[in-house]
Amino acid sequence: MKASDLFVQCLEAEGIEYIFGIPGEENADFMMSLEESTKIRFVLTRHEQGASFMAEIYGRLTGNPAGCLGTLGPGATNLITGVADANMDRAPMLVLTGQGETSRLHKESHQVMDVVAMFGPVTKWAETIRHPDTIPEVIRKAVRIARSEKPGAVHIELAEDLAKQSTSSTPITPLRFRRAVPDDKIVNAAFDLLKNAKRPVILAGNGCIRRRASKQLRLLCEKTGIGVISSFMAKGAVDVDADYCLYTVGLGSKDRTNLVLDDADLVITLGLDMVEYHPRLWNPGRNKNIVHADFLPAEIDEYYHPKVEVVGDLAHFLWMLNERVDANPLNFEVERQRQIRSEMADDIAQYKDDATVGLIRPQKALWDARTVLGPSDILLSDVGAHKMWIARHYHCHEPNTCLIPNGFCSMGFALPGAIAAALVYPQRRILGIAGDGGFLMNVQEMETAKRLGTDLVMMVWEDGGYGLIAWKQQIEFNRHTDLSFGNPDWLLLADSFGWRGHRCENSADLQATLESAFTESGPSLVVIPIDYRENQLLTEKLGEITATI
Repeated sequence: MKASDLFVQCLEAEGIEYIFGIPGEENADFMMSLEESTKIRFVLTRHEQGASFMAEIYGRLTGNPAGCLGTLGPGATNLITGVADANMDRAPMLVLTGQGETSRLHKESHQVMDVVAMFGPVTKWAETIRHPDTIPEVIRKAVRIARSEKPGAVHIELAEDLAKQSTSSTPITPLRFRRAVPDDKIVNAAFDLLKNAKRPVILAGNGCIRRRASKQLRLLCEKTGIGVISSFMAKGAVDVDADYCLYTVGLGSKDRTNLVLDDADLVITLGLDMVEYHPRLWNPGRNKNIVHADFLPAEIDEYYHPKVEVVGDLAHFLWMLNERVDANPLNFEVERQRQIRSEMADDIAQYKDDATVGLIRPQKALWDARTVLGPSDILLSDVGAHKMWIARHYHCHEPNTCLIPNGFCSMGFALPGAIAAALVYPQRRILGIAGDGGFLMNVQEMETAKRLGTDLVMMVWEDGGYGLIAWKQQIEFNRHTDLSFGNPDWLLLADSFGWRGHRCENSADLQATLESAFTESGPSLVVIPIDYRENQLLTEKLGEITATI
């Protein structure tokens, strides 16, 4: 068969369901082969960056990779931001790019660059197809690497002349392996530290929202009462309604949850990447007793020196811990953790009945968002000042129901991500929240959402500037540079793309406006003027949180 036919058959054998992207002439044979597939859906996007964000969210929600596709040169460079975002946030992904004929790759040539070398720093593995017969091995290896803990992006390049060549190779049947589990002696050492602690706390990271880890974590907390603080990405690892849920940590400023970390005599980190919340912010004295439990050994850092490292399948470790707790019941001092939880709950509910007209407080916008979204519905956050408010004020019942870009932190994430979420879960409510800056970075994907008929709502917080940068400059310099810009007429913009459009300026009407948007067929836009005066007020409030519990 033709090499491009084999390539598609190998992807089918791996269970690949979606490829998002924009083809070029160097992808022509691959696209002809893909058109014949009955198992893989190709989604044409309006920018390659949108394609890579869509593939990222598909991977985060399903645990399986999707493909994002671009041609050589600018098509490949346009993919790279979303690829880097997926790789740092541990989303499995296949990055597929074309390349010019191999006969011209050794010299200066139209659009030719070393794409494999370019993707090396932002993927787990990047490789070019050197011979058609190697396609089954390369794809099998790529998918295995993408899926293996910790998951991430892999890149495969296929030159246009190789795609046309004949091959007699056939796809390799995928074989799955069980992840290695921790040694009993190491788990015993971790359990000894736990049973000798009085005020332990669990700091949960993104590893806790994959596989069976959340279930085992909840069982452990039910048995022991130990509190769980989540990173931005670990929201929903434990139910927000559980009394051991201590909300989220991750703001640069000290928050109420940091007091629990200050007071703890043992911190158990579960599936936590250092990029999620650096230990210098919660272990500045470098004196905390730490148990590191993760799929990989601990990163070397002067502020992170665990007493015990438990390396292996995270869910299995938690199961082993639960077995030990069943045999040796534990009791901890949790009253002060519950006190902090209560105070944080009061913060979150402070403006739930706000009726301000003209500007809407972030706290009110998120209270209403949480009210209209069910336990399994999905909120996606773009990057900007709104992300900080979502991190602090929006909490979850189930894993993977609040998706925040936290490692690479790229703006432009929410709209294409919401499209992918709607494709994966068409029966759920999907709400993307973006600032006016981030939304316009991938505004062209409004056409993609309409063409696909996806049911989603995008809520834009309008402040006419780059609010997060202004906030941070204000904190450091007591002023900020000019970060203002103009905006379109949002309702005309929505209408021009065939979306429903809503503008809400009355806080008391926001919940009803969101409900109305969710009852509409197809994509809807809700724009609110946001009251970012609350940013500085939050900074002042957090600055007062200095005492221990």
